[in-house]
Amino acid sequence: MRRARGHSLGVVVLIMAGVGAAPACSGGGSTSSGPPAEQVGSACTAASQCYPALDAASLQGTVTCLTQLTNGYCTHTCQSDSDCCAVPGECVTGFKQVCASFESTGQHYCFLSCDPADVAAAPDAGTTDPSVYCQTWAGSAFTCRSTGGGSANRKFCGP
Repeated sequence: MRRARGHSLGVVVLIMAGVGAAPACSGGGSTSSGPPAEQVGSACTAASQCYPALDAASLQGTVTCLTQLTNGYCTHTCQSDSDCCAVPGECVTGFKQVCASFESTGQHYCFLSCDPADVAAAPDAGTTDPSVYCQTWAGSAFTCRSTGGGSANRKFCGP
């Protein structure tokens, strides 16, 4: 075999192999080879890590990192479901997000819905099972759970 100018073939092969080994970014647990992850539900330790591709001031509410959830949960405050996904680029998949009280705090946040009716209405979800839906579209450690919002309780994909 011929040698590349100034480099052995082995070095060229190692460099080429390294090109495909770049780390993938993830949001709610999906990698670049899987389905796109929503920005809502992405892991965080501070609100400044949430919605990085958007101007936070453009969202219909205050960007928040719910640190009481495992690994944090990116979201923003809201008054109604229409505040969630109100800004172009906010919602990656187009799946339904809901505005709900979290753990009866009285404060409302946007969450990726896993209500069976919302999952069934999502034509590209690939499943009607809420648990599979959450693991696929939010993250492998996510389940379909309650927001714990008392009488305004909703189902969402969460850790």
